[in-house]
Amino acid sequence: MTIRENTEQWENRYLSPHAALSAGTKGRERPEPPCDIRPVYQRDRDRILHCKSFRRLKHKTQVFLTPRGDHYRTRLTHTLEVSQTARTIAKALRLNEDLTEAIALGHDLGHTPFGHAGERALNRLCSRGFAHYRQSVRVVERLEKQGRGLNLTWEVRDGIRNHRTSGHPSTLEGQIVRFADKIAYINHDIDDAIRAGILEESDIPSEYRRILGGSTRERLNTLIHDMVNQNIDRPEIQMSEEIGQAMQDLRKFMFENLYTNPAAKGEETKAQELLEALFSHYMDHPEAMSEEFSGMLSQGEEKEIVVCDYISGMTDQYAIYKFNEYFIPKAWSI
Repeated sequence: MTIRENTEQWENRYLSPHAALSAGTKGRERPEPPCDIRPVYQRDRDRILHCKSFRRLKHKTQVFLTPRGDHYRTRLTHTLEVSQTARTIAKALRLNEDLTEAIALGHDLGHTPFGHAGERALNRLCSRGFAHYRQSVRVVERLEKQGRGLNLTWEVRDGIRNHRTSGHPSTLEGQIVRFADKIAYINHDIDDAIRAGILEESDIPSEYRRILGGSTRERLNTLIHDMVNQNIDRPEIQMSEEIGQAMQDLRKFMFENLYTNPAAKGEETKAQELLEALFSHYMDHPEAMSEEFSGMLSQGEEKEIVVCDYISGMTDQYAIYKFNEYFIPKAWSI
C-alpha cells in the first residue's frame, strides 16, 4: 500500500462525514496516474504554489497602490492570510485541509494589476466582461504551463470559481474559503488603513467593536471561533446571525470609509487610464504581446480575451514599465 493510499484511508476514518475525501474526487479534465505519496488535493496545492501566476501576486495591489512601506498587504500576503484562516477552520471542523488550502491559494490567481481598479477597467473594456474569479479559473485551466493549464481537480476549480460573495461552492471546504476571504481582507485592510493613518480603531462604530472586538486580533478570534462553533458536524457552512450581520455591516463601513476613500484610492483613475492605454495598444498591435500570448490568436482565441489574459497577468510594476515603453518619450541619443 502506498503512502497516498494510507493517507486516503486516514481521511476516510477520521475526517467529518461532510468532508470532501481525496479518494472521492470527481477527477481532472485530463486523467493522470496517481502520485504514490500525495493525495489529489495536496498535489493541486503544490501545483498552485509553484506556478508563475502565484509568484506574481507578490507585486500586485491589495488595497494600497504601490505603498511606501514594507508592511502593507499585497495580493500574495492576502492570499496567505486567507489560506491560514481557512485551514484553521477546516482543521477544527475535521474537513479536508489540503482541499481548503488549494482553493485558498488559487482563489486570486486571475487578479489584475492595481487590484479591483484594474478589474473594473478590464470589465469595462472587454465586451465579454472581466471578473477575477473567472480569470482565476482560466489561469489554472488554460494559461499556466504554456497553455496546458494545471489540470486541477474539479473540486478545486469549483471552489476558486465560487469564492465570490454570490458564489455557491459545492464543497464545505470551498464554502470555508468563501468566508475566510472576507474575514481576512476586512481585518487586514483595517490594519493597513490604521497603519496608513486613514482610519483609527475608534472610527469603527462601537456596535461592531462590541460584537466583534476592539482590535484586529480580537475580531479574527471572534469570527474564526464563530465559524467553528456554528459548523461542527453540519452539512453547510454559515455564521451565526449576530456575528454574520456585524461582519457584513463592518464590510459596508469599509467600503464607505476605505475602499472609496480618496486618500487610499486617489491614484486609481491613473491606474485605470494606464490599463486602458495598454488594452488599446495591444488590440492594435497584438504582436507586441509575448509570443506565448500572441500565439494564442493563431489557435483561434478571441483577441480581446487574449489581451485581457496578458494584461491581467501583469504585476503593477510591469504594467507601468510597458506603459512607459509605449507612451513616454525617451531621451534622444546618438
